Amino acid sequence: MRLERHRSLVAKADRDGILFCLGRATNLELIKHGTFLTASVAIALAVASLGARAASNCKLLQIDEWPVRLERNHVLVDGEINGQKIGVMLDTGAMRSLIPRSAANRLGLERRATQTPYMAQGVGGESYFDVVDLKEFKIRQATRKNWYVYITGEKDLGANVGFILGEDFFAQADIEFDLAHNAVRLFQPKDCNGVSLAYWAPSDANELAIDRIDDFHPQVVLQVLVNGQSVKAQLDSGASTSVLNKSAAARLGVTPETPGVVAIGKATGIGSRAIDSWIGPFESVIIGDERIRDTAIAFADMYDSNAPHQHPMLLGADFLIAHRVLVAHSQRKIYFTYNGGPVFQRIAPPKAPVISGKPSD
Repeated sequence: MRLERHRSLVAKADRDGILFCLGRATNLELIKHGTFLTASVAIALAVASLGARAASNCKLLQIDEWPVRLERNHVLVDGEINGQKIGVMLDTGAMRSLIPRSAANRLGLERRATQTPYMAQGVGGESYFDVVDLKEFKIRQATRKNWYVYITGEKDLGANVGFILGEDFFAQADIEFDLAHNAVRLFQPKDCNGVSLAYWAPSDANELAIDRIDDFHPQVVLQVLVNGQSVKAQLDSGASTSVLNKSAAARLGVTPETPGVVAIGKATGIGSRAIDSWIGPFESVIIGDERIRDTAIAFADMYDSNAPHQHPMLLGADFLIAHRVLVAHSQRKIYFTYNGGPVFQRIAPPKAPVISGKPSD
């Protein structure tokens, strides 16, 4: 596998904060906000402006930093429901935060049916909704009381997962996935239009616009190129690995009968049905200015990708592990830099990636 990036690193700094001087600059002040933190520390950075904009003051308020862990490539943080300790899965692919039905049973939560029957649709079929009134939900010092939450899902997720925190929550802030340092950070920017928010590498970060969906269906959907063809990919931190829908893979020239394709067993999701899955060779994937050559990606018959809010590709936790990613909901774009290692997980050990200054055609 060969991975290439378009931009070269102009300057580096440690995480404590150093002044960057990168040509025409705007001031970005990174502040750890006291909402969830006892200390308030200001870090002044100078970052390159986008275009010939006049200098402006941009403040990036850090709301909180969560220590996270990976279990079976699920991004988890410790939390509590009604005083009982649980694992909280961080899932940008879920439009609504919810409680797995197995966890509701384990926690002894009193639930009731919704007034109008609703079904959740996803990988593995359908699952009906119940609803529960949580007396208290807590992550670190952040607490929410009397929260009505849906219950759904037909599979036990393991790892004591008792809650899935979805994009309805994350869409309210800018979220940084720094899994190399076992951290997820929440930010609130102020006066940052036209300013790169990739404070750790402002000259080196890739940028990619987030497609507009609608406010009632919060999703992080990106336009990527696979084998030279445009594909809509949803950033899904709840997916352990990136995966293509089977019909999308066929459109890109890869089927279960393609030479080099290997069956990798069954996959499960929100529904009760296990689905066949494969992994196959793809010539190239381009995400922003980053090109991954001669890679392998899983594919499965997940759902009808022509249905509303179902997308041909999921960019999963493997992508987040290989990158440092800031989902800037405030600007409707993501920023990301490459950490190293395989972008897409596969069966055979990957070749060491080669990084060059400009992607080849």
